[in-house]
Amino acid sequence: MPKKYPYELPEHKVEHGVHIPVQDLKIDEKAQRMLNEPRAMGIAKNLVREAIGTIVVSQRANGDRYIVDGMHRWHAAKLCDIPTLVAEVHYGLDQQEEAVLFLIKNRESSKPRPLDEYKIGLTAGLPLFVDTESALVARNLSMGSSGTNTVGAVAGVLRITDLFGPEILERTLKVAEDAWGRTKDTWDGMLLGGIGMFLGRHGDHVNDRALAEKIGKKDPAFRWRANITALASAGGTQHSGTGSRVSTCYQLIVTEWNKGRQAKNKIAA
Repeated sequence: MPKKYPYELPEHKVEHGVHIPVQDLKIDEKAQRMLNEPRAMGIAKNLVREAIGTIVVSQRANGDRYIVDGMHRWHAAKLCDIPTLVAEVHYGLDQQEEAVLFLIKNRESSKPRPLDEYKIGLTAGLPLFVDTESALVARNLSMGSSGTNTVGAVAGVLRITDLFGPEILERTLKVAEDAWGRTKDTWDGMLLGGIGMFLGRHGDHVNDRALAEKIGKKDPAFRWRANITALASAGGTQHSGTGSRVSTCYQLIVTEWNKGRQAKNKIAA
């Protein structure tokens, strides 16, 4: 069974309907998304005071109050000279637990950018993010905008860890690098997703170096991407979402792996 990574919090006191002076509230960017000033200004411009709603606050052991959810409404309130906000207050959480609470509160609503979520997940110490980071660091990579040594496919990489574990992610990154070198295209989400699916399903019967040689010899990474996109979209007659492209990549990798092999040694897609 795939490893699951739940978000969990300790039992703690929570109070609802607490009125807090705007000036008493703080933000911790390690447990929060980055403030988007234009977004806050847009909220302020169209703000209906009676509909500003309830923000979520963590009151730490030293009495400091940090916003967990509602940072942009808080900033808009400052711009509009609103003196107090109504809050749902959580007591006794530390920075790590605040990050978990932020992710829980935003899981089904205003979801943060994938990279923000990743950084907050690391602050929270959540195993999914910590395990993924360990696999990246092992390959001297980091998460960020796609580049030579940075991987931008946050959701795709996390999905490999979640479905198959960090060991498969590390193998995936190595196979991709051995096949195509360190390029922006190497760390494309659908390519990593296809390799990860292949190793996750058949890794016990596959030599990673041989796999890298086969897919690298077939085409450079940018051409793999173009072919996969074209096949997955099929001229607009089929779904072309990320899942479809990853599945298409997986199918192409199976085809390459099976070339020249006897029937008994081939992998069924």
